[in-house]
Amino acid sequence: MSNLTGIKFNSDGLVPAIAQDALTGRVLMLAYMNKIALDKTIKTGFVHYYSRSRKAIWQKGETSGNTQKLVAIKLDCDGDTLLVTVEQKGPACHTNAPTCFFNELKTNKDIADLGVLRDCISIIKERKASPKEKSYTNYLLDKGAEKVCKKIGEEASEVIIAALKKDKNELANESADLLYHLFVLLELNNLDLTDVLDILKQRRANS
Repeated sequence: MSNLTGIKFNSDGLVPAIAQDALTGRVLMLAYMNKIALDKTIKTGFVHYYSRSRKAIWQKGETSGNTQKLVAIKLDCDGDTLLVTVEQKGPACHTNAPTCFFNELKTNKDIADLGVLRDCISIIKERKASPKEKSYTNYLLDKGAEKVCKKIGEEASEVIIAALKKDKNELANESADLLYHLFVLLELNNLDLTDVLDILKQRRANS
């Protein structure tokens, strides 16, 4: 078993584990781990939790495919809570929401939330699984890669034009269009954003 010294497990032998998206910083869910679940997480590289209701260890996404690939584990100052940074594949919540924390009480709209990237990808996946009438996303998915690649070429050209014009608002809008169409293309090819991030990590290590 891995070295787990310093962790204060409660009387039930459990410690709270907060899962956080490594890409966006968004809090995904709160669950619990015991020593065995934590050890499996460290050794396999995929997050495991302990179910208090079933009294059993489970791997996140084992049946749904919405896995959590381990990036890092940190222990808080009191030693009684874990922060588990992950590469989330698909939605984190059992309701198919990107995060379990979707019941909004108060939000400062002036602060940008990079979780919108994951939300956008989740919507594309939802449209693919359950087509919606008059959905532009479904239109693109039905037309296929040739159509989407053509759109990416158009949007990339518009990004360049906006940048050369030094029009920040137009550049932001065209960049959003480019990212969206790129996400659709990735979905058409059964690729997730985490697959792209893995390549960037490899390049970063060799740069």
